Amino acid sequence: MNRGAQAEIDLAALSSNLSKAKKITGGLPVIAVVKADAYGHGAVEVSRRLLKEGIRSLAVAFIEEAAELREAGINAPILVLFDRSDIGTCFDLNLTPVVHDIKSAKAFSKEARKRGCVIDVHIKADTGMGRMGFGSIEEITDAAELPNLRIAGLMSHFSESDPSETEYANLQLKKFLEIKTALSDRGFKKPLCHMANSASMLNFKDSHLDAVRPGLFLYLGAHSGGATPVMRVSTTVLALRKLKKGCPVSYGRTFITTRATIAAVLPVGYADGYMRTLSNKSCVILKGRRAPVIGRVCMDLTMVDVTDIKGVKEGQRVTLIGSEGGETITAGELGGWASTIPYEILTSLGSRSKRVYTGRA
Repeated sequence: MNRGAQAEIDLAALSSNLSKAKKITGGLPVIAVVKADAYGHGAVEVSRRLLKEGIRSLAVAFIEEAAELREAGINAPILVLFDRSDIGTCFDLNLTPVVHDIKSAKAFSKEARKRGCVIDVHIKADTGMGRMGFGSIEEITDAAELPNLRIAGLMSHFSESDPSETEYANLQLKKFLEIKTALSDRGFKKPLCHMANSASMLNFKDSHLDAVRPGLFLYLGAHSGGATPVMRVSTTVLALRKLKKGCPVSYGRTFITTRATIAAVLPVGYADGYMRTLSNKSCVILKGRRAPVIGRVCMDLTMVDVTDIKGVKEGQRVTLIGSEGGETITAGELGGWASTIPYEILTSLGSRSKRVYTGRA
């Protein structure tokens, strides 16, 4: 038996979600975010499918992620959102860097002059996230005037974009549009402007601009919008234990049986991305019914109470995320039990599970 879990990635669901994103935005260009190994779904396979469906450009966080795609034969435009550690590789692999400050802009300009070429970059404006990005219009225009540097895009990122949090999002968008206007007034060619992530794509139509950058919506169907989860995660029953009333379960005796209990031992733990914070909080699905996790999640094992589920056997399939029978556990629900967000659930379980792909065209 293999340790850990298996993640089934439904590429047909991915295609369906992309189609819905295009419909929501009226056919605007989609910059598909495939960073963090496509949120745990496998960046190479996901990118291939998205490109087959008509996506023209991808976005990753770091150059290493872009290099993996290039090595897999993916030649589409790739936007590198954060990394500036290896400027030469951006040229060698024909990547489009996001430039966050004048120092980086000058470094790319210098390398482009050295190579006798012009490099396309996207400028990141900090409109209120406080993370990375140019802080003033003057700095942006200084970067735009550098030789051998072409400002192909102007971007920013929302700090808040849920339906109940529109006030600050509006302030950020207003600041972004002021920067866009200032560049236009100073005679610079109009760049591709993009700011909308999944949440703002769904909830804030004014943010759509020239293109959108969905990530979670493609994989999870985040927030709303009728999209379909792409990942299902499952494991199997390693062993069944008959425990007497008053028996402690797992480390620290945080759970003690209150009745004669049948516990199923699962070969998955926090080393496999099933978080320790799920201890005594989460559930799994066996035979179409929920079974609660009992005791602390261990490094390699997790115990669940299957006393009320008849006919459970060793080797039985166990659903950690997904639907079985009439029950469903979503990444969002699992994240709620773990006091985190679905992004962390998907990247943790998806990246550490054995992945299999279904729904191939």
